[in-house]
Amino acid sequence: MKILKRDDFEYALGQHIGVSDWFEVTQQDINAFADLTRDHQFIHIDRKKAADTPFGNTIAHGFFTVSLLSHFAENGCGISVEGARMGLNYGFDKLRFLQPVRVGSRIRGSSQLASVVEKKSGQFLFKSNMTVEIEGVDTPAMIAEWLTMVVL
Repeated sequence: MKILKRDDFEYALGQHIGVSDWFEVTQQDINAFADLTRDHQFIHIDRKKAADTPFGNTIAHGFFTVSLLSHFAENGCGISVEGARMGLNYGFDKLRFLQPVRVGSRIRGSSQLASVVEKKSGQFLFKSNMTVEIEGVDTPAMIAEWLTMVVL
């Protein structure tokens, strides 16, 4: 995670924040996510049925991919502020799933700081352009404009 000083916000705008380590998506992870979210659609958990789809195998839930953003942020592509008391997930301005994440794929996150707005004294809303890449695939799995509220 990259730590910014308050004086560095303007300099950091538009800059590449970082890239996370690769993460392998396993069937066990997908099944666990399906159980937690109660989303047991066959394209995620039934390898035999999924083999007959255009995907050729099971794929991760889109929301599983989204849920990994916190992991990616902690492991190379996140941002925080020196002296921050806390950071809160504030939501998304944009979220698109562009490519399915097949079981066994390796994915990673990368980010760019798009904007910082002081909402109240000591409260800053960060917007990061997030990309989730699939190893060996040109089209990203996901792009998002992720909002984080940082409280100093």
